[in-house]
Amino acid sequence: MTRMFAEVRMTWNPVVGCEHNCSYCYARNLALGRLSRLPQYQDFKPYLVKAELLSSFRSGLIFVSDMGDLWGQWVPREWIEQVLAVVDRSPNATFMMLTKNPLRYMEFVRQFPPNVILGATIESNLPYPAITDAPDPGSRAWALACIPWDRKFVSIEPILDFDLNVLPQRIELVKPQFVYIGYDNWGNNLPEPTLEKTKELIKALERFTEVRIKTLREAWNYGAI
Repeated sequence: MTRMFAEVRMTWNPVVGCEHNCSYCYARNLALGRLSRLPQYQDFKPYLVKAELLSSFRSGLIFVSDMGDLWGQWVPREWIEQVLAVVDRSPNATFMMLTKNPLRYMEFVRQFPPNVILGATIESNLPYPAITDAPDPGSRAWALACIPWDRKFVSIEPILDFDLNVLPQRIELVKPQFVYIGYDNWGNNLPEPTLEKTKELIKALERFTEVRIKTLREAWNYGAI
């Protein structure tokens, strides 16, 4: 499977499935396509893969649940606690979490082992209800900023058109260790910012954090504002 982030040593999927219904979701397309014969990917519904809870990790950067959102409101608390128990017994590995519902992190902040990096996808500062049922990006940025945790990051991917006077400031409030930024790779006809505008965003972000650039290109479908 293609790695979402180059630094990631491996992906680990103890919980799969998602109900955010993002129009650009590569994981759903994969689950309903070539992985559809596997029981955990039926209809892309939330599923606890119990065999994965037997895993242990000696080292490296592990991306957790790239085939779902572990922190969705639909995920039972006991599933998350079982995942964190595996993280806790693998102290020499680092576990990267990514969600579109970072407010859920607050429920577990006292249970997080120190080898966890908490992230949120914030594709824009603007709401796009036709594209996703997830909490709007502005509320995601606010929630992640409120989490009392030093190791945080933001993923602006796939980038959607944004307000250049607002998005950098909202991300700065998060105090992320780093930010990923990149365009859609799958031809989803999203409302995108111009490449020039994205480069201006990168400059603004570099004033306060490390920016890790992924796919940069001219906009396929210039967007909202």
